[in-house]
Formats: sequence, C-alpha cells, structure tokens
Amino acid sequence: MSHQKKKGVAGLRDRLNALCPEREIFLRSGGQVKFIRISRRMQIGGACLAAAALIGWGGVTLSMLANSASVAQQRAALSAQGKSVATAASKVEGYRQSVETLAQDLEARQDFMDDLYKTHFGAEDGDKAGADLLGSEKADKDEADKDEADKKDGSAARISMAPEAAPLVKLAERQRRFALLLTHAIERRADKAAAAIRSFGLNPDKLARSAARAQGGPFVPWKGEKGAMTGELENLADAMARMEFLERSLLTIPSGKPTTTPMLSSSYGYRRDPFNGHAAFHAGLDFPGRRGQPINAAADGKVSFVGQRQGYGNVVEVEHGNGIMTRYAHLSGFAAHVGEKVSRGEKIALMGSTGRSTGPHLHFEVRLNGQAVNPRSFLEARKDVLQVQQVATARFADVGNRG
Repeated sequence: MSHQKKKGVAGLRDRLNALCPEREIFLRSGGQVKFIRISRRMQIGGACLAAAALIGWGGVTLSMLANSASVAQQRAALSAQGKSVATAASKVEGYRQSVETLAQDLEARQDFMDDLYKTHFGAEDGDKAGADLLGSEKADKDEADKDEADKKDGSAARISMAPEAAPLVKLAERQRRFALLLTHAIERRADKAAAAIRSFGLNPDKLARSAARAQGGPFVPWKGEKGAMTGELENLADAMARMEFLERSLLTIPSGKPTTTPMLSSSYGYRRDPFNGHAAFHAGLDFPGRRGQPINAAADGKVSFVGQRQGYGNVVEVEHGNGIMTRYAHLSGFAAHVGEKVSRGEKIALMGSTGRSTGPHLHFEVRLNGQAVNPRSFLEARKDVLQVQQVATARFADVGNRG
C-alpha cells in the first residue's frame, strides 16, 4: 500500500474516531455505580441501522406515493370511461328517440292517407286501391319532385344520426312517393270532371265559388310530428277535396232522361202557343207519352216542391245543388215527397195532362239560379261525359256501401 493511501485510510479512521469516540455511560442505582461502554463499532452499527431504517421508510413512502398516483390515474381513467359510456348511452337514447319519432311520424302519415282515401274512395287498402287508380303511372315521372321532397324532409339527416332508422326512412320516402303519384292521378280525374261540367255550358270555378261548404269546429293541432303533415299530403288532401266537389257537382247536373219517350213534341225557346197561336217562349222540353208513364229524376238531388203551379198543373221540383233545379210538370200523380233525396233515374211522378196542356206529356225544365236554360245540352251529353259521371256514381256508391 502506498504511503498516500495509508495516509488517506488513517485520515478516515481519525474522522470516524472523532465522530464516534468510545463513550461510557455511568448509571447510579441502589448506591452502586455502573457504566456502559458504547464502542465505536457499536455506534457505527447503530448509525447504519438508523440509516437503513430511514432509507426503508423513504422507500415505503415513495411506494405509497406511487401507488396513490396510480390509483388517481386509474380513477381518472374510470371517470373518463364512465363519461364515454354516458355519452354513448346518450347517443343510443338519441337514436332510439329518433327512431321512435320517425315511427310516430310514419304512423301519423299512414293514418292520414288511410283516412283520406277511405273518405273519398271507401277503400280499406289504400295502397291497393291507389295502385288501381294510378294505373300505368311511370315511377320515373316525378323523380325531381321526390328529390325536392327529400330536401324538405329531414330523412337524410336522420339516417346519418340513426342508421337503425334507415328502413323507416325508406318507408317514409315510399309514402311520399305514393302521395305524389296519387295526387297527379287525382288531379287528372278532377280535370276530367271539370271538363265534363264545362261541356254542359257551366263553369266549374263559379260552381266552386258559389257552393260554400259549411265547415267548423274547434281547432285541434295536428298530433303528428311537425313534418308529418308534409306538403305532399297537404297537396293530396287539396286534390282529393277538389275532385270530391267536382264529381259531386257533376252528379247534380241533370243528364239523365226524365222519361223513356224518345221524341220531343216541343223544344226550348220560341214557339207558337198551342192554345192561341201567338208567339211565346217555351222554358223547357215537352216529351209526349201515355198517361201514368213513369217520370224519373234527371240527376241526384232533393225534392223541394210537390204540388200545383199555375199553368203547369201538378209539379215536382228537385234541387240538385250549385243553383241547379229541375221541374217536371203536367203530372197525373206523385211518387216522391218534399225533403226526399232521390237518385238519377229514380221514379218521382207519373205522366199526365194537368194544367195548361193539350194531352199527356211531360214538360221538363232545367233552371240555373232561378233562370230557365235549354235542357237539350244536358240531356244530349257526350258519351265520354256520361262515362265520367258513371265512374263518379260508382265511387260514391262504393263509399256509401263501405261506410
């Protein structure tokens, strides 16, 4: 060992001797004196034990702090996971509500269309009856209208919000599609009825303005979702109402023959009076026949007068609505009473020769808002017009039968 190393070891020994000199502790007990010697080695061992204990305590403390930090991290992770689960649950609830709302919307739409169709067509299966009405309507005709309807509706947004609702959204689009096609078919049918009314020299728009339909009742907001009563359904309802009015108006127009007699004995307008030979105005058509021959209503309506009128003899008058009235005169008997509802072709009287008459015949008049008009244009309706009337008659009969 070199001299320098020896010197260093000696210096360390001296420092330890200075720090830990041998110590003696004197104890007096019972008149005796005892002492305890604490050697340098014992002191160093005690110091080492104390240092080891301190280091152990520090390690335990650090471990506890580390565990505490880990627990805090785990709690934070659990909290974040809980928030994520809550967010997911909220989204699921939102999806569920979206699907339920859409389902309610669809149900409201379907109920609306079912009720609307049953009211006007008496059909229990709206899809089937609608398909029959639509005929050979092409699916591509209203593609632009469908796209526009999709923009108005929140369907695309709902699909992105709730993929589970996609089948319901497709059904909603199908409903709107059906409503669009059905509206076009109804409008064409209403246009045919309007054209038929014009063929009689009447203006369907004026009939619509003059016939103020009585309506009322308390306001009850629509229960469906805000989008349930969409523009397509509103347009369908309006088209249905227009067709209903025009076809009912068409049925009130007297186009049925009031009697089976094929020939006329006197026309509407100017003629020589059969009693005095002077020029006179004849307000109707005369149908010759035999006494007691059935007289039939020329259109659906309500009997408004049964009795006698000067010059006419026995008379039956039928109000058909929209200001139209038919008069049947010179009768020998009555087969209807005031207030009775009668149908086209229904027997209401018997042919006779009462009043100012030269023999058994029927005097038939058509009056519009109290003014006599030529009945010939009504009784000589075109075949296509009669077909439109027959279709309307069949529809109303079907509605009545189905309730």
